[in-house]
Amino acid sequence: MTFGKQMMNNTIVSCEIDIEVPFFDVDLMEIVWHGHYVKYFEVARCALLDKIGYNYMQMRASGYAWPVIDLRIRYAKPAHFGQKITVHAAISEWENRLQIHYKITDKLTGYRLTRGTTSQVAVDMATHAMCYESPAILWEKLGLQKP
Repeated sequence: MTFGKQMMNNTIVSCEIDIEVPFFDVDLMEIVWHGHYVKYFEVARCALLDKIGYNYMQMRASGYAWPVIDLRIRYAKPAHFGQKITVHAAISEWENRLQIHYKITDKLTGYRLTRGTTSQVAVDMATHAMCYESPAILWEKLGLQKP
């Protein structure tokens, strides 16, 4: 998994959020507990979905749920209590699933702390059937024409 300038060229939309690591996210050594990175990804994912006008409430209104079916994280360096971090989220795949790449960096130095991906699939809420292609509404929200 790469997430640098090359990955940025393959994305359709992206956003960044800044977080100051709160006390309740760290352990006794003032290091962020590994599970909280998933929360940081989620906050960035919500900002990204808001940016395209297709947040979770809008997904539900369109008749689709989008559960996360895969999550991958690679920890390079820990974040610490009080550290200002930037979480970058970018949509890199949308045809058959919604795949988002994440990169967490130190806000001051730009040094990469963590990277990861989530994959979500559309599920028709009326039938509970998984869609093998992303529905037209996602393409529309991304400003694309579905082939």
